[in-house]
Amino acid sequence: MCADMVGVQWTDDGGQAHKCTGLLEDISPHGACLQLDDPLPLGTELDIEYHKGRLAGVVSYCYFCEIGYWVGVQFSPKIKWSPKRYRPRHLLNLKKLLAAPSPAAKRKPAQ
Repeated sequence: MCADMVGVQWTDDGGQAHKCTGLLEDISPHGACLQLDDPLPLGTELDIEYHKGRLAGVVSYCYFCEIGYWVGVQFSPKIKWSPKRYRPRHLLNLKKLLAAPSPAAKRKPAQ
């Protein structure tokens, strides 16, 4: 789980180029989830642009949820994301979170 603003580019079936800003909600080695203002058709090829590069993929799902469209992107087979390649500004590391001692465990027992 993460949060970062990214650029999104795609070309529609009529050859019209589109560009917008989206919110990166989730990312994994094989795909990502974006929150966008408008829907994208399944199978649309797109690029996710970030400050030092881009990730290419295809829309695998798209649905409306409260304030926008959740768009799933499956990365191209040649592309695998890793935190070394691109680290979103707010990235939740669940392994690190689960391994950390709880605040209650840090407290000393009352005597």
